[in-house]
Amino acid sequence: MKKQVLVPIAHGIEEIEAVILIDVLRRAGAQVMVASIEDTLEITASRGVKLVADTFLKDVKNQTFDLIVLAGGSEGAQAFAQNESLVNLLKAQKQAGRLFAAMCASPTVVLHAHGLLNDYHATAYPGFYKDFAMPVDAPVVVDKNCITSQGPGTTFQFALTLTEQLFDKARALKIAQALLLE
Repeated sequence: MKKQVLVPIAHGIEEIEAVILIDVLRRAGAQVMVASIEDTLEITASRGVKLVADTFLKDVKNQTFDLIVLAGGSEGAQAFAQNESLVNLLKAQKQAGRLFAAMCASPTVVLHAHGLLNDYHATAYPGFYKDFAMPVDAPVVVDKNCITSQGPGTTFQFALTLTEQLFDKARALKIAQALLLE
C-alpha cells in the first residue's frame, strides 16, 4: 500500500516549497493528496503562481495520512493556523505518532501557536523559532515524528528527509541523484 501524504494549500503559500514537496514525494512513490483549505481548488501562491488542488481539505479530513506536511509563506501559514479542521488533523497526527512536518513560517505560525512543538526540537525561518521550547538553528530538524525546515532554500533537503522518514535512506538518495542534488 502506498504511503498517504497530505499537502494542504492556501492562498499565500510559498509556491517553491509546495511544488518541490509535492514533486519529490510523488517521485518517491507516495500518494500525495493536495487539498485546498479555501473555497476553491485553485489558489494563488505568494508570488502570484496559481496552483490547483486535487480536492478540498473538508473532503479528506476524516482520512488517515502517514504524513501531513505544510509549506510556508506568511499568508498561507496564517490561513492554515486558522483552519480548525487542519489543526485538528495535525493534533491527531502528533497524538498517534504519525509524521507531521512544516517549514518556513508554518512551524511557528501553525505548529508552535497550537502547542504542537512543546516537546520537540524544531526550526523555522530564521528569527521565527526563538520562542520555541527547544529551538534549533539548522536547515532541517527531525525529532521523533516531527520534521521542520527553514525555508525555500532548504526545500529539497526537507523533501528528501521526508522521503527518508517515510521510506528509507536508499530511496531518498536515489531521488537526490536523479535530481542531480548532492
